[in-house]
Amino acid sequence: MKRLVKEREIFHYLLKDLLRHEEVLKMKEYIQHGDLSTYDHAVNVAWTSFRFSRRLGLKVDERSLLRGALLHDFYLYDWHVPDESRKRFHGFYHPKTALRNARAHFSVNKIEEDIILKHMWPLTPMLPRYRESYVVLLADKYCSVKDTLGFENRERHTE
Repeated sequence: MKRLVKEREIFHYLLKDLLRHEEVLKMKEYIQHGDLSTYDHAVNVAWTSFRFSRRLGLKVDERSLLRGALLHDFYLYDWHVPDESRKRFHGFYHPKTALRNARAHFSVNKIEEDIILKHMWPLTPMLPRYRESYVVLLADKYCSVKDTLGFENRERHTE
């Protein structure tokens, strides 16, 4: 239990600037899967990525892992609503929008860029380059299945 509390402290410390940022908080306005907001989904993916990497003993840049995970769906629109300006399939193209938004509001490094751009592999054709990108890719798939199937242990975040 102490380890979990310590991990939560580290998680929040590494993401404190993003979790309170006005633009990131806008993700709460959009539904991702089922009735879960994009913000909640992104925080769950970040937490799951953090836990996966720690449990597997992976040597990762935790700050980049968490920032990339939190910003992986930073596209700021309702993908369920058809829009003439977005005629393409959301799953293929939202990583580029998320990266454009991340770059507009934050300084993102190469690992974070790779995480954001390639988290939808294999829909996005380029393989991830970094270990952190693979962790987030897998955590995103895991969380998305949980969200879509409506598992009860989904977390909603109020930070």
